[in-house]
Amino acid sequence: MPLKIAILGAGSLFWSSTIIHDLCLTPEIRGSSIVLMDIDRSRLDTIYRFAKRYSTEVKFDVKFLKTADRKEAIRDSDFVINTAMTGGHQYYERMRGISEINGYYRGINSVEWNMVSDYHTIWGYYQFKLAMEIAEDVEEFSPNAWLLQLSNPVLELTTLLGRRFKIKSVGICHGHLDSKDVMGAMGFEEGMTDVESIGLNHTIWMTRFMKGKENAYPMLREWIDTKYPSFYKMWLMTSRSNPLSVQMSPAMVDMYNEYGLVPVGDTVRSGSWKYHRNLRTKKRWYGASGGFDSPMGWKFYLDMEERNMKMIGNALKNRGSPLSSLFPSGISDEPVVPIINALGNDVRGKYQVNAINNGVFEGIPDDVAVETPAILDGRGIHRESGKSLPRKILNFSIRPRVQRMEWALEAFLDGGKETLLEWLMADPRTRTNKQAERVVEGLLGMKGNEAMARHYR
Repeated sequence: MPLKIAILGAGSLFWSSTIIHDLCLTPEIRGSSIVLMDIDRSRLDTIYRFAKRYSTEVKFDVKFLKTADRKEAIRDSDFVINTAMTGGHQYYERMRGISEINGYYRGINSVEWNMVSDYHTIWGYYQFKLAMEIAEDVEEFSPNAWLLQLSNPVLELTTLLGRRFKIKSVGICHGHLDSKDVMGAMGFEEGMTDVESIGLNHTIWMTRFMKGKENAYPMLREWIDTKYPSFYKMWLMTSRSNPLSVQMSPAMVDMYNEYGLVPVGDTVRSGSWKYHRNLRTKKRWYGASGGFDSPMGWKFYLDMEERNMKMIGNALKNRGSPLSSLFPSGISDEPVVPIINALGNDVRGKYQVNAINNGVFEGIPDDVAVETPAILDGRGIHRESGKSLPRKILNFSIRPRVQRMEWALEAFLDGGKETLLEWLMADPRTRTNKQAERVVEGLLGMKGNEAMARHYR
């Protein structure tokens, strides 16, 4: 069935090019209108030219439009995809720099169970504000649309929107797909296992791990005890050239030993201060470069994004090389387009989603967004109730993460400098009140943070 799909922040070429690729390989989407929206007109023009040429190459009947007007993009849409990051990575790198000068390694936003470099909570004022404005526009101009929240922080934003608006919203993340790394390391072929990972966004744990009808956790225990040491040597060599691959790192094994379940995806990047106190600590747990969220690992990621942008730009200039050569054959593993197809065209399927708990997950408040698998179809999202995690994970991982989320939402909603200072009082890097005051003043005084400063004064 033809749909109108708005992609906000479409200048994020990694997300948008993948979504466009997948849309053009989904027969049910034929005849749809895809509106690409971004305030950066140069990036918008690039992704628009990519979309037009790619759809022509694969002979897919879909209409692409472009606009810098968010309301125009949202109006009468069936789906609104929010991939926008206000300010871009460089804005947040400036915030991180100010934090580090004042003694907060990797930024004041990097705290226990939230060490992921682009998961902006307490300093994400503009990101929260934009998400609220988008939800207001959806409520006014497309009240029946689904709002798909892709940009971080998914936990905070999905919770905030679920509490404040009546619209249909759902958070989407691909971190759960990293469970495939565990299967691959153990020599399990795709389709041999049944895996379920649940929790909070970026804090999910593998609660079901079956090979056929047999519990595969004892197999994993044996594999770690007998084969991980030799596997680790190969992984360590790989980590030198690719610091982004951390699922099979010593940090994952240590968390599994400590908590009894495998942490999945960005959960491995996160963890407690045990894994993140300094670069030396990070190298012990995440390999030669210190992993995804070390200074070297994060630079590797930002450089990779820049290379990808240049690659797309060069491919657009080269008419002799098909854009389809940039992608593996077939639809990607990203769940965004299959989720649109399930909800918009009633193509029933099982997908990982973030949505307000509403009694699905035991031990977590009902008004907090939880991440679980769900059946999706034209009638909406259908989740099993009675989900749970072991008490130790709830007490030492999930509930502390919920508390941090609540502090960040309170700071955004209520404002006031004291909420920022209270956040820092719980941070082990804070040595004195003066240190906390200096970093807050530095962040609020940064060029571009004028509105944020007014909010928190």
